Amino acid sequence: MKRLSLAFIGIISGLFLGAFLWVVQIITTKNVYTLLINVDYIPVLKEWNMHPITELVLHLIVSVIVVFLLYAIFKRWNMQYRVLPYVLANGVIGVLLYGTTAFSTRTPDLLDYFAIFCWILGHLLYGVIVGIFLQKLERMPS
Repeated sequence: MKRLSLAFIGIISGLFLGAFLWVVQIITTKNVYTLLINVDYIPVLKEWNMHPITELVLHLIVSVIVVFLLYAIFKRWNMQYRVLPYVLANGVIGVLLYGTTAFSTRTPDLLDYFAIFCWILGHLLYGVIVGIFLQKLERMPS
């Protein structure tokens, strides 16, 4: 049950992040959603001509993996049901991943501060959603 719940949290949170960055991209023309689903920097995947839905599914798979990994890491310190660790961890992940924008011409400039802000904000909100869902999971009867 817990594994299924963690996968669900990864999918819902990943969909939120995707929707948030998609709306930001539409409103601002900053290619932050494109950056989210971009695989131009992955050797084998960059050769494939993928449908946008396939790229989104890859993002959701990564989101599920991130939730599982962070849950396992935070469980070691008995912090798996706190929101702040997920917010901080995903903020760091967002900062680190923003650098991949340098590997593509389809994504924002590396020093586009507004794009950086929107990207990191989206990842911080993602962390909030993951943390809140996990708190609700903790309160559910086993």
